[in-house]
Amino acid sequence: MKTAPLAAVVAVAAVAGAGAYFLFDRASLDAPPAAGAPEAAAGQTAPLVATLPHFTLADRDGQPRSLHDWPGKALIVNFWATWCAPCRREIPLLQQLQRDHGDEGFQVIGIAVDFRDKVLAYADEMQIDYPLLIGEQDGLDAAAAFGVPTVGFPFTVFSDRHGRVVTTHFGELTAAEADLILDAVDRVDAGEVTPEQARTALQTALAALPPPPEEE
Repeated sequence: MKTAPLAAVVAVAAVAGAGAYFLFDRASLDAPPAAGAPEAAAGQTAPLVATLPHFTLADRDGQPRSLHDWPGKALIVNFWATWCAPCRREIPLLQQLQRDHGDEGFQVIGIAVDFRDKVLAYADEMQIDYPLLIGEQDGLDAAAAFGVPTVGFPFTVFSDRHGRVVTTHFGELTAAEADLILDAVDRVDAGEVTPEQARTALQTALAALPPPPEEE
């Protein structure tokens, strides 16, 4: 299939506030999106896959890596791009999550759907210290492997230590949301609840959080 340049398929639709994210439809890869693309609804959604899919992307050193290269880890898989403002705002939180929860068995992995040179330069500038996997069309294919028909950035997938997908969060993640989700993953790993039960509880808990302050 003929593909347009990655930047050409990005719809300039964003939701205001900390839950913002940028949306485009993979079906529009052969042409720019239509004007007035629909806004995306940020928040938690039930995953369309039960377990982490199999795909490989190049890491920062150009080596092929899979999400299954971190066995026994509960993964925080963050899809992002350098041109995405809420993605950039989210990176310090992801770095903090890795520092605070890495010893507890959590591993943040960033999947950059972007041009490799831009990702490497931005990663160096931001001193991103968690693993990055990088791809353009293959990055889009990786997002599609999670069953997401319309991709919005950022979005983050949370799995338990057995590779079961617990939940998917669309939009910029807040610290309060991350605390609730990581606690739910811990409970799944401890055998206290199933992923389905964790998602149901999360839906209520996340909805009860006060709205984050709007960006000025």
